[in-house]
Amino acid sequence: MPLLEGVDWHGNIFLSGKWVRGGGGDYAVVEPATGAELGRMGRAGVEDVARAAHAAAQAQREWAALPHPARAAVLRRAGDLWQEHAEEISWWNVREVGAVPGMAAFSLHVAAEECYEAASLPSRPLGEVLASEQPRLSMARRVPAGVVGVISPFNVPIILGIRSVAPALALGNAVLLKPDPRTAVTGGALMVRIFEEAGLPADVLQLLPGGADVGEALITDPRVRVVSFTGSTAVGRRVGELAGRHLKRAHLELGGNSALLVLEDADVQEAVNLAAWGSFFHQGQICMTTGRHLVAESVHDAFVEALAAKAAALPVGDPATGQVALGPVIDAGQRDRIHGMVTATVEAGAALAAGGTYEDLFYRPTVLADVPIGAPAFAEEVFGPVAPVTRVGSVEEAIAVANAGEYGLSLGIVTRDVMRGLEIAEKIPTGIVHINDQTVNDEANAPFGGVRGSGTGARFGGAQANIEAFTETRWITMRGQAPAYPF
Repeated sequence: MPLLEGVDWHGNIFLSGKWVRGGGGDYAVVEPATGAELGRMGRAGVEDVARAAHAAAQAQREWAALPHPARAAVLRRAGDLWQEHAEEISWWNVREVGAVPGMAAFSLHVAAEECYEAASLPSRPLGEVLASEQPRLSMARRVPAGVVGVISPFNVPIILGIRSVAPALALGNAVLLKPDPRTAVTGGALMVRIFEEAGLPADVLQLLPGGADVGEALITDPRVRVVSFTGSTAVGRRVGELAGRHLKRAHLELGGNSALLVLEDADVQEAVNLAAWGSFFHQGQICMTTGRHLVAESVHDAFVEALAAKAAALPVGDPATGQVALGPVIDAGQRDRIHGMVTATVEAGAALAAGGTYEDLFYRPTVLADVPIGAPAFAEEVFGPVAPVTRVGSVEEAIAVANAGEYGLSLGIVTRDVMRGLEIAEKIPTGIVHINDQTVNDEANAPFGGVRGSGTGARFGGAQANIEAFTETRWITMRGQAPAYPF
């Protein structure tokens, strides 16, 4: 049976194991490609957060007390269910998010792998024996944080939700999930149904689609001890400040403006293939998107010419009805922001080599050449299918330009000399580096996160990062006989 068939999800939120009306009413789920209404989703209100947090805190204790194989079994079953319901989930991903089918399939693959990786966490060593100067057994033990708040964005809602939800659950926490309302079916309703079908107890995972007021209530609720946020740097700063005032941890995976360095020894056609994928995949709506192409002077003109030709040939359209490389951007606000940055960058002196036009929400893949480093599309995160290219006269200049700006998420370097590439990477602080590849990559077992304005480091992916993110360290000592103190 399909995940959403036979359940009363229309116009509701998932609270205390039931689909109920949210305090914020309901709203239309809109397909970006056509403007059609796909259904109605419930919107949580502030009062719903307190109810969810109370129920989650109660349920979390029993969930954490289960034998570790029981929690692992739920995660393994959830991993299987992503594939069993692939057709239904992909349909929503294409329709609601605007993902092309290949991106939808990749999201399912990563979601399943995240669950399988998380299933290994309950049986991992969760502590160590410490040396002690006293006659006692001294231990450091990792214990569940309690209730974890997960705030996920619209662009890749399955991956950017499950990578926090799965490990947090596996390690014995309860989760309050607040997806972006624009993609709350793909990134919320389907996810809670997956875990419900997998056998997760009621109240351990709750769904709270809503606006900034719901996010603030989630962050400030005293029962929520850890916040995992993925989104823009500007909002991430506010999340971090608010969490800090309430003395709780916030793991922040934020924006990026990742550079691709194409050195003078690079094969131009190989570099162009990487560059096009890095900038245009999923309409550029990925935090790791290649946002700055720093190309050696000797290959710059050939690179721009080939990249512009590739961009002009890429089909753009409704991913549900045709074989396209790019689907729609998420909404008119995002489209207008992209176009405004492209226009301002051309006015600042860049040459429009390809694209720069749109129809409805379909923005053509765009190549900007000779982009001044202070121009908007080069200095800021565009979050659209735009490839700004700047020529550099030396490796030293490329390093300096790559280091300019506030972001530090991903880095790509194209060169025939991989050791030289590694040496260059050491001089550019980022959380992720790919030599002879573009900037957009993801694997469930690999640490993921940015530095500087791109976030608070690797708090996603891999056992070590997940255990640190979603547990607390407790010091425990034991003596066979109580000591005698002076008074």
